[in-house]
Amino acid sequence: MSTSRADHPLVPRGGARQRRCGDRIFAGAAKGAGLTILVVLVGVAIFLLIEAWPAITAPAEEIPGGEGLLAFIAPLAFGSVLGAALAILIAIPLALAVSLFITHYAPRRLSQPLGYAVDLLAAIPSIIYGLWGIAVLGPAAVGVQRWLAENLGFIPLFEGPASTTGRTMLVVGLVLAVMILPIITAVTREVFSQTPRAQTEAAQALGATRWEMIRTTVLPFGRSALIGGSMLGLGRALGETMAVTIILSVSGAVTFNLISSGNPSTIAANIALDFPESSGLDVNALIASGLALFAITLLVNMAARALINRIERAASA
Repeated sequence: MSTSRADHPLVPRGGARQRRCGDRIFAGAAKGAGLTILVVLVGVAIFLLIEAWPAITAPAEEIPGGEGLLAFIAPLAFGSVLGAALAILIAIPLALAVSLFITHYAPRRLSQPLGYAVDLLAAIPSIIYGLWGIAVLGPAAVGVQRWLAENLGFIPLFEGPASTTGRTMLVVGLVLAVMILPIITAVTREVFSQTPRAQTEAAQALGATRWEMIRTTVLPFGRSALIGGSMLGLGRALGETMAVTIILSVSGAVTFNLISSGNPSTIAANIALDFPESSGLDVNALIASGLALFAITLLVNMAARALINRIERAASA
């Protein structure tokens, strides 16, 4: 019996053609979305560079402070990096502990509501965190900061004298840590929960305790997620504006002292405070500081991506 060409097994039917057409549309849309992100990123960089160029080429005495653009931006960049680094150092262990508790220790009836509660922290506006920091956490930290100055004052971080208001870089770091906690926790929690069951059951079958199972299977599996989530949180902390603006008592000093009333400002907070009243070259200088923050954030994310790729290559090898 003869078969028509349309019924031949090697000839694609209409459904297959439609599926391939749908695949091409989806692939084109995904590629377009990726290119759009790159175009937006390049456009932002070009805008910042064009607007900052007058300040880059201006004489030093015309820049705010009268000492040049580098002297204007360096203390602000130092404050941004210091506050974000302090926040990430506090947030990573806490996020790791919360993620492990939700995925491997908490009862099922508790883990899901607790996960929702942690995620809700990301929905709180940053200005609320700032008000909480200046009204609650700052006054509560005064006694702790005084103790640190009296007992650990030989360490430059706690050299003192301790602030009497609590408006210090230490409080800013704590508030930023709470703000970025849900970002890191959400990423690591999802990856920890996807650890292959065969690996965890094999570790327990060999006699491993729960912690040994986590240390040998869960943590290696989720290492890249922890790094990626931490870099997302670090980017949020670097660019935070309102909470830092409300809490920090700014003196413009470049210091590692975390508990005194003399604190460096951050780039984002300085722009928020000075931009409405600035004009002319002052605006260009502020945009130049924004360009510096853009470059710092981009370098941090590129370094994180390189580190994640290196870990993945090592794991596959």
